[in-house]
Amino acid sequence: MTADLRLRPVRDADLPYFFANEQDAEANWMAAFGPEDPADRARFDAHWRRVRADERIVARTAVVDDEVVGHVVAFPVGERTEVSYWIDPRRWGRGHATAALAALLRELPQRPVHARAAKDNRASLAVLRKCGFVVVGEDRGYAHGRGAEVEEWVLEFADADARPPVG
Repeated sequence: MTADLRLRPVRDADLPYFFANEQDAEANWMAAFGPEDPADRARFDAHWRRVRADERIVARTAVVDDEVVGHVVAFPVGERTEVSYWIDPRRWGRGHATAALAALLRELPQRPVHARAAKDNRASLAVLRKCGFVVVGEDRGYAHGRGAEVEEWVLEFADADARPPVG
């Protein structure tokens, strides 16, 4: 993993990087459950205003060598806490998603923590498994990134004593 990755609170200056990363068609297809219209900057800005204003949400920017490489977020869904992440596609395959998610999990006190991934998103499933998530169910839903219903795995990181890998 990348030992040089660190998380910090999201800053206004990070948002243009996040928006640019969401313009990648391959990333949207792989993530499947991304924004309805990734090119809608007004909707993107409104989303991030809500995320940053909600005290229940933990949103962090992933940084390597002072360069923004993505973000990771923990957010409530009903009584559950779920996590999500988005890494700059130009940085894929370098362990940044695993390092960012592991760092976020070390920051979160609550267990269990849940995640979802399209069943065919092998890269995201590998990240989740490396961080200690296990499949606990399945679901399906409409995925804007694919314009179709997509089957997904529901995963859980439950063990209060489990420690995600250190970068």
